[in-house]
Amino acid sequence: MERSLIINFLEKVEILKDLNREELMLLYSKMNVRNVQSTETLFSENTPRKAMYFIYNGSVILFKKTPYGEEKILSMFTRYDFLGEGSLVEDSPHSTSSRALLDSVILELKADDVKEIFNAHGEMAVKVYSRMSRIVTRRLGQTNTRIVNSSAQYESGRTREEHDLLGYRNVPHEYYYGIQTLRALENFNISGVILGAYPDIVVSLAQVKKGAAIANNNLGLMDDEITEAIKKACDEIINNKFHGHFVVDMIQGGAGTSTNMNANEVIANRALEHLGHEKGEYQYCHPNNHVNLSQSTNDAYPTAVKIALIRANKKLITVLKELIASFRKKSIEFKDVIKMGRTQLQDAVPMTLGQSFEAYADTFEYEIERLTQNAKLFHEINMGATAIGTGINADPDYADEVTKALSDVTGEELTLAKNLVEATQDTAVFIMYSSVVKRLAVKLSKVCNDIRLLSSGPRCGLNEINIPKMQPGSSIMPGKVNPVIPEVVNQIAFKVIGNDLTVTLAVEAGQLELNVMEPVIVQSLFESIEMLKNGMNTLIHRCINGITANREHCKDMVLNSIGLVTALNPYLGYENSTIVAKEALETGRGIYELVIEKGMMDKETLDDILKPENMVKPRKFKK
Repeated sequence: MERSLIINFLEKVEILKDLNREELMLLYSKMNVRNVQSTETLFSENTPRKAMYFIYNGSVILFKKTPYGEEKILSMFTRYDFLGEGSLVEDSPHSTSSRALLDSVILELKADDVKEIFNAHGEMAVKVYSRMSRIVTRRLGQTNTRIVNSSAQYESGRTREEHDLLGYRNVPHEYYYGIQTLRALENFNISGVILGAYPDIVVSLAQVKKGAAIANNNLGLMDDEITEAIKKACDEIINNKFHGHFVVDMIQGGAGTSTNMNANEVIANRALEHLGHEKGEYQYCHPNNHVNLSQSTNDAYPTAVKIALIRANKKLITVLKELIASFRKKSIEFKDVIKMGRTQLQDAVPMTLGQSFEAYADTFEYEIERLTQNAKLFHEINMGATAIGTGINADPDYADEVTKALSDVTGEELTLAKNLVEATQDTAVFIMYSSVVKRLAVKLSKVCNDIRLLSSGPRCGLNEINIPKMQPGSSIMPGKVNPVIPEVVNQIAFKVIGNDLTVTLAVEAGQLELNVMEPVIVQSLFESIEMLKNGMNTLIHRCINGITANREHCKDMVLNSIGLVTALNPYLGYENSTIVAKEALETGRGIYELVIEKGMMDKETLDDILKPENMVKPRKFKK
């Protein structure tokens, strides 16, 4: 391999960037060029650190073995990356292992040889160690800011320089996002929940960018090659790739600009690779000039959010239908279980347990229509509005063209808002949907309260139903088991109700031509949807499906209830029924035995009246 090629290569390696060519020549003189076969090991965990490795060509993975022998891949390194720099500063063994993923060309530099050079050339040592300290600081900063998993500290060390309005920054080479996303990462470490946590939003952002690219191409504003590269990048994201690079916090200042730029940068850098260029070579495909062409955050972001909510709503309804089916199944199972109905927590009139569960199924059935109806409002979008609705920097035909393209991309019948200035500043549609989500949460909480009451006991409560025992209920009271699943759904409902207030306040806080509070609206809605989906799933599988009825106990409570007299009112009259009820209350005796004892009705007639099927539905009476 020619010396000049290697020296040119070394000039681009991050840790060596401060060295001049003469100094690089010194290092080159000690280097060993290795042709490493796929699966060949460079170094192993717990072995001594002996060398530093520079990847000239190919690909190398860094991994660590779990206590059970499973390999956990921490990172992948490619051309210009380096490993083993720790060998220059300490004698401790490797904490990880490294293996070639592909046939690779590796430049190996023994630690002892480097130290010998540094001892003779102190300035070189200062340059390398200074650069190394900056790399380590950046790695640790990233780890502390967002601890995701054990790979967080294993960035390759290689960077690319990018610039924006505020200046220049080094962006870790392996990340597809760019300088504006990097700044947002530093500015908005708020909730710890990033865009990538909500795949529907990420997919919708990619769909919006793909639709925009198609429209721009159709209007002759962007050439075929760049358009195809952007479309390929968007399709990959739509197919759930690269979601880990959508790292901006859901709650952010700037009306969603950081979210929009995160998408623009990831798509641009991936498109650059499709075009055969390196990440950051924006002269060939630029986040703003190409991916964001004819757009503003103020039309792209809310449009993506609406499309994401359409998709998320369908998933919410799917889970809701499963909950309804679960209640319906129980209503059939319990159709002949007679029990006492209650109003104001007092005995009312008999009913069946099946009727209770059928009512729950129906009350949730109504919510499907409400959710579907309100989600239809999201089909109206403001693409082409750009900054404030005037359409500045967009072709006159762009709004219609992009709406059509985006309808094709998403498979949804999207329409363009009649007044784009109004549509850009008004976010009231989110209140409409949020209120329906809240309504569902309120109903869920009410039903869970019922389940907790009906299962209360086991001996000193209502004890009409048994819910599955999920975990011990007390650290001090042996044998106590709590209704933890209904309880957690209650708490989810409280959170959703609070989120609805947040949405309301944020919508009200819009000023003039834009509502800058959209990020917290989006975060609140998606958190509510996700929590409701998870809560309903948990309720279905860990509670409702396993409910059983205490049939005899339910029947005994009916027969011993004062409320039973209400069923006899049409036959005995109100006055006589009141006399029987009062004596039953004073003596503790049952209605049934008192009616027979007083000769008010014979046993055969009384038994017929008190048949479950006769007490739980309307019945014709003789005059």
